[in-house]
This record gives sequence, C-alpha cells and structure tokens, in this order.
Amino acid sequence: MNAASTWTIVLAAGEGTRLKSLTTVAPGASIPKQFCSFHPGPSLLDQSLTRAITVSGRNRACAVVAGDHRRWWEPLPWRIPAENIVVQHHNRGTAIGILLPLLQILERDPDASVVILPSDHFVQREIVLQRSMHRAVQLCRQDGDHIILLGFTPDAPDTQLGYIVPSSGPPDDAAPVRQFVEKPSDTDMRHLLNQGGLWNALILAAKGRMLVELCRTRIANIVEALQLAVRKDLKANSKSSHTRRLYQDLPSVDFSRDILQGLESLIKVLRVPHCGWSDLGTPERIGLTLKRTQPKRNPIGPNNMMGLLALATEYERRHGASVIV
Repeated sequence: MNAASTWTIVLAAGEGTRLKSLTTVAPGASIPKQFCSFHPGPSLLDQSLTRAITVSGRNRACAVVAGDHRRWWEPLPWRIPAENIVVQHHNRGTAIGILLPLLQILERDPDASVVILPSDHFVQREIVLQRSMHRAVQLCRQDGDHIILLGFTPDAPDTQLGYIVPSSGPPDDAAPVRQFVEKPSDTDMRHLLNQGGLWNALILAAKGRMLVELCRTRIANIVEALQLAVRKDLKANSKSSHTRRLYQDLPSVDFSRDILQGLESLIKVLRVPHCGWSDLGTPERIGLTLKRTQPKRNPIGPNNMMGLLALATEYERRHGASVIV
C-alpha cells in the first residue's frame, strides 16, 4: 500500500435521535447532529472531513449521507469531489453504510486501504487523534490481515458505547483484542472497565478487500447483491438506480455488533492518548463534555461548513448552564 491507495470514509448519514430534545428547531424538523457544531463555528461534519483529508487528501475522501437529509447537505460548500459524496437511500445500519462507499472505492481502486470515521464526534485536541489515525494507517500497511481499531480511555461509565478489551501488549502500539462488546449491560460494562476496556468510536483502518471479506463471512448474500448493484450503476453511469431499488429490501446491520463482535482474532486496538473525545450522543454527554473542556475558537475559512446549531449554546439555553464562547 502507498499513500495513493489510502482512502477515507466519513459516516454522515446518522439521525442523532437521542439528541432530538436539543436539535429540534420546528415541529418535525430536527437537525442531524453532524450538521451542528459543539461551540459556534464549523460543523462536526466539517471537522470530521478535515480529519479525513489529513489522512487521504481531498480526492480520496468520501462521505456517506442520507437521502432524507438532502436539505441539510446539498447546499454545503463541500471540499471533496462530488463523485465522493455517496447517498444512502434508507438507513440500513452502519455495516451497509460502510459497504456501499467501500464497494464503490474498490471498483475505482482495487488495492485501496481505508480509514473509516464518524462525522458527529467532538475532539478537543485534534492533533492527538490525527497522529493516532496516521499511526493506524502505518500499521495497516504492515499488517493487512487485521483491522486496526482506535480505542479511547473511558472517562465515565456508559452502556451506550462499545468496549474493546486489549490483550497484553505495548501500551503505545496496537495490541490483540481479547474481547469486543457492543453496548453491554451495566454489569458487563463494569466488568469490562475493570479489565481495562477502551471505548470503540468506530474509527478504524484496514485493507478494503479485507473488510469486504469480513462482511461476507456474516452477510454474504447482502455483500453479493450490493456489489452487483454498485457495478451495474457504475457501468450504466447511474449513481444509484440499482442500489436504490436494492435498499428497499435490505435489513439493518450494525457493523460493530453484527460484524465485528465475535471476531476478536481479526482486530487489533491502538490506544489513543487523551484527546478530549466525546460522541456527544446524549444531552448528558454534551453537559459532561462542556464541563471538562475549555471552549476554543475554530478557524473559520471561506469553505467551512458552519454548524446550523451550536449544541453547547442550546444546552445552556435549555438547562441554564453557563457557557463561555
């Protein structure tokens, strides 16, 4: 693998349903979290694209968006090529959301390696996470038979996140995974924490073909059908007619729970030094992040996608907390 074959996939089709109490701006209109910012400034999606571009460059950075969110993403000043914006017609879970752009990338670049990352997370110290992502790419170059998954040290108990328990190994390098559990019970979560469990943020690096084969072991029929639909669309120079029809009948498949869980032997985890990461998944997590971080002004350039709503400001308005911006 060389730099020219490293791609990024930014997952930007989520609904952010657990934040609707903060993000609903009119009856029936809730702004998806990725189009919001934490403090006023560039959106979480814009910041995620910046992370992606540092790894792959603009021309190999892709984003998966939802057809139902067209009014939010279509007017944006995208910094990546239009052909790299992949529209998902229905929400069918993160596994399908990863497979669709991955299969398109592999048709264009069969030897591609990919870095996958969410679009709606907050990071206080970007350079720390970016260094870990670059390290994951280096490890992927050396070991194409494993997924390199980033792990974050928990700062509070949370049953809504996935946990990765590393086996013994160098604390500053990738370690084999002993256990991988998505959204455990409260009892299991505390046991995982006692074992040194790390949070799974669904940031990973792997060879593209390895990821497809991994999915094939779990959902072979879906992989075959989606691969055929992608090829037909590309051959017909049609972006989505065949995949659109297929999506109507696809089940929802979660990548962490339905694909990765139980395949620990194929995963290595790289511990990320403390960087102030948060998934901002609930109002409570926003309040906790607000207490633990200092507000900073993000540079605003002419091509920034500005957040349509500032989550910290909205939290202050609804909960009476003091927010300095």
